[in-house]
Amino acid sequence: MAGVLESVDQRTRLAGRNRLELLLFHLGSSQVFGINVFKVQEVIHCPPLTKVPNAHPAVRGIANMRGKTIPVMDLSMAVGRGGVDDPQQCYVVITEYNRKTQGFLVGSVDRIVNMNWEEILPPPKGSGMASYLTAVTRVDNELVEIIDVEKVMAEVVGESEEISTDVKENAASGAEQERRVLVVDDSSVARKQIKRTLDQIGLESVMAKNGREALDLLHQWAAEGSVYDRISLVISDIEMPEMDGYTLTREVRGDPELQNLYILLHTSLSGVFNNAMVEKVGANRFVAKFSPDELATRVLEALGEPA
Repeated sequence: MAGVLESVDQRTRLAGRNRLELLLFHLGSSQVFGINVFKVQEVIHCPPLTKVPNAHPAVRGIANMRGKTIPVMDLSMAVGRGGVDDPQQCYVVITEYNRKTQGFLVGSVDRIVNMNWEEILPPPKGSGMASYLTAVTRVDNELVEIIDVEKVMAEVVGESEEISTDVKENAASGAEQERRVLVVDDSSVARKQIKRTLDQIGLESVMAKNGREALDLLHQWAAEGSVYDRISLVISDIEMPEMDGYTLTREVRGDPELQNLYILLHTSLSGVFNNAMVEKVGANRFVAKFSPDELATRVLEALGEPA
């Protein structure tokens, strides 16, 4: 794996073209899984791990990486497939999600593939594993399952969804009319987290699972009247099947009936996010996941209320 990710930082050029690159890996079986290269810092053989008392069972230990201590999670165990027998025979994918660095223990790592988000589809319904997937695709006629890492993180690490008293009070003082927000995210956990935040500041929310679904909804509303009477702003993830958040933003800005919508990009791509891309595609602001206070504050600012 030496050097396989050495050009990750250069891959940001794919942003805004509805394209992504997936790192393919296995969890001890023939099933192929994928993770967006944007999230990956490096891939290494599993280093010595130090067990953590009272940790979640999926946390196999902590590792020292260049002077930094990071938790290493058994990804197979976290999604209910059973843990690995010997971590030292596995790889660790070092990632950054939601402002945190962590390692995911995987059985083996395959390669990186370049794809279009239109080739990434919502997961099938009806299987137990589907609850841990945000999307599926095919590479060389093999099914690739893309894990909902935000769901894994919420279950293993936990995230506070409560906003501070100060933010709540500011929201209450500025609330004079009902306002709705369109929330676009492929992760069911992320949608619930955002909804919980908006509920606490007195805002209604409408949910969409990807950019294509959101754009169709906006077009429907525009056909029925002014879209600005339906929603006050859009909160969109970036990584989504069928249409990513960058492309959604560009489509909105190119439509005279939608172009003035306030768009806040809300994503776990904090480590490699290029703020110039926000300006390039025409989004109003970027907020890294997941801080309830910061998200609530930025939403209130967008609505012109005190925060």
